[in-house]
Amino acid sequence: MATTNLPTTIRAVYQIDPKLTTLKLMETPLPKPTGPNDHLIKIKATAPCLGELGWEINYPSIFPPNRERVPGTEAAGIVATSPPSSPFKPGDEVYFRLHAKYPGCLREYTIVHTEELALKPKTLDWIEAAATPLSTLTAWQGLFTQGILNKHGIKGDADARAHNSKLRVLVTGAGGSVGTWAVEFAAAAGAGAVVAQVSGANIEAAKKAGATEIIDYKKQSIEEWAREDASREVDLVLDCLGGPTLGSCWAAVKEGGVLLSIVGSPEESKPEGVNKALAKATWFLMDCRGDDLKEIADFIDERGLKPQIDSVVEFEEFQAAYDKVEQKKAKGKVVIKVDRF
Repeated sequence: MATTNLPTTIRAVYQIDPKLTTLKLMETPLPKPTGPNDHLIKIKATAPCLGELGWEINYPSIFPPNRERVPGTEAAGIVATSPPSSPFKPGDEVYFRLHAKYPGCLREYTIVHTEELALKPKTLDWIEAAATPLSTLTAWQGLFTQGILNKHGIKGDADARAHNSKLRVLVTGAGGSVGTWAVEFAAAAGAGAVVAQVSGANIEAAKKAGATEIIDYKKQSIEEWAREDASREVDLVLDCLGGPTLGSCWAAVKEGGVLLSIVGSPEESKPEGVNKALAKATWFLMDCRGDDLKEIADFIDERGLKPQIDSVVEFEEFQAAYDKVEQKKAKGKVVIKVDRF
């Protein structure tokens, strides 16, 4: 199935040298689906991810040789062509996160696979939808796939909510893109306590998202907070910051608990003298699962939630967008409009 009047060439942005963060706009042939799960997607908008222009140098085993270095791993767009067996048809509005090894979304059309796709939330516009997949997938999988909360608590399942109600959860960096979603998901699933590490204006936002306890990092460390009262220990930590914060999480997690980080290795950050035995202590990467994004879309539509967006730029401003993200100057997502709308 295909949309008619497809172009023969498109505008695409390339990272010519994996050692440099310099990007170049080029004109290239329209990508062609070659596999049974390949969809051609007309990209509406994409959002840079911090560090992605260094992934090939830092994690070379992930990437095939001679790959097309088109950045942009998350996006929203319209299905232009789909394989016969696909649940997605031309004209469907979708959002997704691509595996980094594939050519990305900073081009007018790209190839996306069935398992990565989901219909975009109806309540989000193109900009909002493009800023959503990576952060939500990371938070969702940190709590429900890698973590010990039961996602069915969100839908009101009594057994799931009874299980979740016994669990205390700590989210570090709870004012950031991933952390904010994690607080929302954990609270909605019925966690017994949701502890958010935030400061300033983010304190009220965290409470609104469902945080039941606050650690103000400008006033005390997680270790100091945990040592004040032994009952504050948590069953699950989702760390979004790494570094000294991750190290201090060892003081807060219970014996036999779970300590997860999206930034660094908990074992390598373990302070000297700490000998707790945990059920799980690991760094994890999210998986590009369209099935999860479908459930996330339902959650977003039911609750009218929005992602954190720092700024929106036109396609031609791609370099400035990536530079801002790489320099850690963005508060929320920077979104690049690939299509004119």
